Amino acid sequence: MDNVSIASELPLRTELYSNHALTVFTDHRSPVDIAKDVACLKSAQGDDLPFMVMDAGRVMAQMAEWRRLLPRVEPFYAVKCNNDPVLMRLLADQGAGFDCASKGEIDQILEHGLAPPEKIIYANPCKTRNYIKHAARCQVNMMTFDCEDELHKVKSFHPHAQMILRIAVSDPTAQCPLNIKFGCDPIQAGPALLAAAAELSVDVVGISFHVGSGCNDPTAYAVAIGHARRLFDLGDSLGHQMTILDLGGGYPGHPTENITFPQIAGMINGALDEYFPEVGYNAVRVIGEPGRFFASAAFTLVTNVIAKTKVPASRITQNEHDATTDGFMYYLNDGVYGSFNCILYDHNRPTGRPLFERPEDTDASRQTWAALWGPTCDGLDQITSKCRLRRLNEGDWVAWDNMGAYTCAAGSEFNGFPRPNIYYFIADKEWQSLREQSLSSPDGQEDEIRSVASSFSSCSGFDSAFGDEYDNFVY
Repeated sequence: MDNVSIASELPLRTELYSNHALTVFTDHRSPVDIAKDVACLKSAQGDDLPFMVMDAGRVMAQMAEWRRLLPRVEPFYAVKCNNDPVLMRLLADQGAGFDCASKGEIDQILEHGLAPPEKIIYANPCKTRNYIKHAARCQVNMMTFDCEDELHKVKSFHPHAQMILRIAVSDPTAQCPLNIKFGCDPIQAGPALLAAAAELSVDVVGISFHVGSGCNDPTAYAVAIGHARRLFDLGDSLGHQMTILDLGGGYPGHPTENITFPQIAGMINGALDEYFPEVGYNAVRVIGEPGRFFASAAFTLVTNVIAKTKVPASRITQNEHDATTDGFMYYLNDGVYGSFNCILYDHNRPTGRPLFERPEDTDASRQTWAALWGPTCDGLDQITSKCRLRRLNEGDWVAWDNMGAYTCAAGSEFNGFPRPNIYYFIADKEWQSLREQSLSSPDGQEDEIRSVASSFSSCSGFDSAFGDEYDNFVY
């Protein structure tokens, strides 16, 4: 087990935000520093359960980056990516709208006062009749479609709907291509559907597309925006009031070896200037549906080594030349049925590292072949089939960056293993800025943000067992 001490800086105070404890520090601290302190506290208590730390300041920085690089595009956060209540409130307090795909997601936004109905888009082209009726009752009018059958349903159950035609333009190299399931052909089917909507007297107000979650080729946006321009012109000629261009998702939550957000933003801005210039088209409302862009990097997962087995390295590498070398299989307390479901559903390959660094972490001669497994009894529950790590011990902590997108939202408690607790933190300067934004927002509610006692152990799960030294150290 790691033998380390707690950091010297204690929290300034704890605030209650969206009914969760949000720990405020004097200055900004990294998620890894926070994770180390939480791990120390948990180890001292004999608690080895996995946990996440969420950097609220990173979400605010992402919003600032979005507005700086895509000033014409309103972000409508994709709720399916991560519906964590603190994350959602952070985005709402900064003016985001929301992309919902179901009755449950719509209700989460409206019941918690995160946005009014006009800042929700029901962006699921295939909706049940009851969900359409529910959207009508809630006055959620913006919704997508990609076939004529959907128009007939909407005409029957939501006469005030403002329909947005979804076209199929995709990046085939995206992490999760989507045009296989949704979207109509923009050249042949698109014009026909606009005409059918006009004949049915169903209002179509815009065009949407989704190049694929985790886009790698930004030119797909330019192609899609070009198709949208032609369909806008056709829609206007048919009597539709075409005012909304929905750019969908695909924006990376952190730089990858293939793409960066500035590259995508540059391509989008160029295409908007060409096809929807602000002069003459200022009535067009441009929105996007970012998910992982806001969620991914804000969350860091920390798992614990609950068991290990020494095996011939050849069992891991499948190379007979490694048969005389030791390898290790490490069993962690989170796996593909929990946070690492992103491996199966999001085609993601997270990379972990020991939370507490040692010299041998960078010394290849002191590393061994390792395989990392989740805690369940299913042989499918493998996190990493082969990697190089220093020798770990039972009780050591392993950190995983960029674990906020398509992780906890789809995690289960299969085999009785709990989901990780989440500990939220923010720097005081960022907190003051957030508070000002929240209380000045038309939808802000002062009782959503209020101070509580600096010792908040009963709410965080850490009690007086830590003694006076930790009374103000709350997560």
